[in-house]
Amino acid sequence: MTEIKNITDYLFDFTRINPDKPAFLHPKKITYQNFCRLVDLYASGVQKSGIKKGTKTIVLIKPGIDLFATTFALLRIGAIPVMIDPGMGTKAMARSLAKAEPEAFVGIPKSLLLKYAFPNKFKSVKTWISTGMNWIRGGKRLSAFRKLNHKSYTVADIGKNDDVAVFFTSGSTGPAKGVVYKNYMFEAQLNYLKNHFKYQPQEVDLCTFPLIGLFSVSLGLSVVLADMDMTRPATLKPQKLFDNINTFRCTFMFCSPMVLKKLAVYGQGKNRKLLSLKKVMTAGAPVTPELLQNFVKLLAETAEIHTPYGATEALPVTDIDNKELLEIYSKTEDYSNGICVGYSLENIDLRIIKITDTEIENIENANECSDGEVGEIIIRGENVTQNYFNNNQANRLSKIKDSINSFLWHRTGDLGRLDKKGRVWFYGRKSQRVITGGTTLFTIPVEAVFNRHRAVERSALVGVTKTGTTIPIVCIQLKHRFKKNRQMIAELQRMAEESGFFQNDVTLLFHKKFPVDPRHNAKIYREKLAEWAHSQWLR
Repeated sequence: MTEIKNITDYLFDFTRINPDKPAFLHPKKITYQNFCRLVDLYASGVQKSGIKKGTKTIVLIKPGIDLFATTFALLRIGAIPVMIDPGMGTKAMARSLAKAEPEAFVGIPKSLLLKYAFPNKFKSVKTWISTGMNWIRGGKRLSAFRKLNHKSYTVADIGKNDDVAVFFTSGSTGPAKGVVYKNYMFEAQLNYLKNHFKYQPQEVDLCTFPLIGLFSVSLGLSVVLADMDMTRPATLKPQKLFDNINTFRCTFMFCSPMVLKKLAVYGQGKNRKLLSLKKVMTAGAPVTPELLQNFVKLLAETAEIHTPYGATEALPVTDIDNKELLEIYSKTEDYSNGICVGYSLENIDLRIIKITDTEIENIENANECSDGEVGEIIIRGENVTQNYFNNNQANRLSKIKDSINSFLWHRTGDLGRLDKKGRVWFYGRKSQRVITGGTTLFTIPVEAVFNRHRAVERSALVGVTKTGTTIPIVCIQLKHRFKKNRQMIAELQRMAEESGFFQNDVTLLFHKKFPVDPRHNAKIYREKLAEWAHSQWLR
């Protein structure tokens, strides 16, 4: 790997050669030179405010130019941005952020109310900076930094193993955890985007996910900030994204499957195309064959759709494109044998180990699965996190030491198998498997059975336990135009029987609208559904 340096040097080095190239095209056009000038001013301002190298700084700014400029400014001076998904709820967010022991806070005016709503959670914060009004005594305003006459700060010298950021997981399958990013992790991720996914300066990227946007700007792409609430993709108006893509001739797009689905439905309904797109990456939740088949109809024949697998702790891990996926799925009726997420990327070690909920201290104690056997996916590589911040229990359960390699193995908590070609097939979360009567049921294959029904929007396998016995229950969310009836229930029961997954008739419960994660609007909160199912089943 090349010599590690301050990650923001990529941005500034590119700008010196390409000062007039647009860094952002929408909602405001700004050149790389002007963007770096803004980063310089923000870096000067936050450093004068007492933020310095190693200062853990909460960033709660809506996706936009200020978010990007502030994040780069913090990275430039060596401060540690602490970033979290506000969609998880105020209490959960405050509880998680407090564990990061933050010393500074930069956010929209509304977010500063956390100081008063949860006074005991933010005692460690000494510096408060607002993007607008700031009513905190001694607080600063981001806009004041723009009025500085010139830059006056010290660019931090960042070592390979220095902590550079803390990104919290979504909390979709348990309390959110702070993932510590090392400098070399950022470097590795940039290299994957540049060398494997071919992020190049000539491309125009539609940004629907801020972290990828940060990488895009670092690599010299022109970025279009999508006209949507990036924290709540389910609320997007697809015609606006169509207009973004077609107006600015976007060639690249990274988005969640929910965004892809909304675009596919709208495009087919309105007979609109997205012919400028050359490469689409979609991740964050399983991507079904049906979705790929529908979205590819909107693209030029040479365009590619990639469905990489990864997590906050390791992004990306695997990759595969739509052409190979659709060939795979043309030979099978559904994805009842898991969802194929492709091949592990170069320089990433990936193994499937026997399922266990206990700690594994050393890799020698991990029992590797045989070919085709379902187990837990573990990974190791330069883009894989080595620890969670201030969370020893999570570290013990998620990390495995290796006596030969200095990098720890990360237990993803995801289940899958390897096929004969070395492709990974995803089966769902380990914590959400249902063990009943000596049989283990996995969410993705089981739910695939019911999702094939024309009336089903989504399904979710959960387990309800009574007097020591676990009963598998499948929750069903219907499409809007359908209502539950006897014929439908009989059809679903017949599909369950034909699948061979269930020994007896399966219990079906119909839920109006599943609880899902706000980040991707696709990960089902099965733990919450299990509580609801328990209350319904005991009636």
